[in-house]
Order: sequence, then C-alpha cells, then structure tokens
Amino acid sequence: MTSYYYKKSKKGIKINFLKAFAFFLILLGSSIIMYISFPLISWHLYFNQVFASKDLTTPIPKTTVVSKDTVKTLIESASLAFGSVDYTDARNWFPALPENLKRSKTNITSYKLTIQKLGIKDAIVSTTDYDLSRHLVHYGDTALPGDNGNIVIFGHSTLPQLFNPKDYKTIFATLYKLGINDEVILTADHVSYKYAIKNIFVVDPTETSVFSQDFDESYLTLVTCTPPGTTWKRLILRGKLAPIKSGV
Repeated sequence: MTSYYYKKSKKGIKINFLKAFAFFLILLGSSIIMYISFPLISWHLYFNQVFASKDLTTPIPKTTVVSKDTVKTLIESASLAFGSVDYTDARNWFPALPENLKRSKTNITSYKLTIQKLGIKDAIVSTTDYDLSRHLVHYGDTALPGDNGNIVIFGHSTLPQLFNPKDYKTIFATLYKLGINDEVILTADHVSYKYAIKNIFVVDPTETSVFSQDFDESYLTLVTCTPPGTTWKRLILRGKLAPIKSGV
C-alpha cells in the first residue's frame, strides 16, 4: 500500500506571518491615532462643557484646543511622550526653567493641601524634592503658605475617570472642576490659610510667567497637565489669600 505524506507549505507559513505582521502594524497605527485624538475628544467631552458653564475671569479660548498650529504642536508633543522624559519629575514640566533650581533654606519640609470640593484632604506638599509620584510638589524658591508672593504647587493628572484623591499620580485629574471663588486650604505649622480661586487658564510648557512673584499679597498657583492623559499643555488655577473665619 502506498503511503502519502503531506508537507505544510512554507509559502503558507510566510503568508500567515505577513498577515500577522500587517495586523500588528494596523494595531500600532490605531493606538497612535487614538493617543493623539482621544485627549482632544475628551477635552470636548469634559473640559469645554465645564469651562463654558463657568464665569471665568480669564476664559480659555477655543483656539487653545482647535487651532491648526495647536494641533501640529500637540502631535509633535505626542511624539515626545513616547520618549524618555520623566514627567513624575516636576522640573521637566517647563523646559525653559533652570534645571537646577535652588531652594532657600526653610524649616518647613512639607505642608498640607485640602480641596473639599474635590474630596482632597491633607495631601502632602513637599518642599524638598520634585517627585510627583509620592506627593504634590512646592516648586523651587516660590513663596510659602501665608507669605506674600506666589506659592506654586504641581500635581499629576490623568483621565478624570481614574481620579483617586489618595493617589498622587491622579490627584489633580479633576482640578478643572474648580471654579472662581472655590476654596483651597493650605496648612503649614498647624496654621491654615484659605485661598480663593480667581483665575483659570491654559498655557504652553514654554510659558514661565506663572512663576512670577508679586509680593503685594499672598497668591497660590496650582499647576497640572492638560488635556487629560497628556503632557501637552498646563492648566493653571490662580488663587488669592482670603481671611480664615473663626472656628474654621
């Protein structure tokens, strides 16, 4: 009896490999497109509606999101996001600032931040390092709570759905929900200082004027990345010291 043997064609194996590789490229391309487009879509879903309903003293212009030049900049920034920049280090958020920003000596190594509207209570703000994965960051040689000048605090953000007030990598994910006159409380050396939000706006990472010091009163600047899930822009909320009511 004659025996028959079937040998799998190498051509078939090659075709299957090419199909799998093509599918991988399609998947990779789709992922990149989603990375670039989803933050813009989520901006319209979450941010535009929220900001449009607020009486902002410094409204966010639509061109901040939808202009041709801005989209080009966002795509260029997206490519950098796949690189080696460590955005858990607050010093990488504004490239135009000095890399080795010196800090004045202070007895306050940390203080606490509370935003009751967002469910954030006694979050640690460090004055000694720039690690945003472990705490909020008091930036460089900016003013301290209660002092005249501008207190600058950095915090990580992500998609609003992932917000966790106890996780410092997501703690400022819902910062955009704050409006004019909403309160932020800083506590240093057992003394609390209440700041009322007065301005909300968006800047490019090249814009360093948010660090400027005005010593006529005590100001607070909160900084996080935006649109959600990206490092393309910086959302800025600026507040001013308000009197603490007795019993608070």
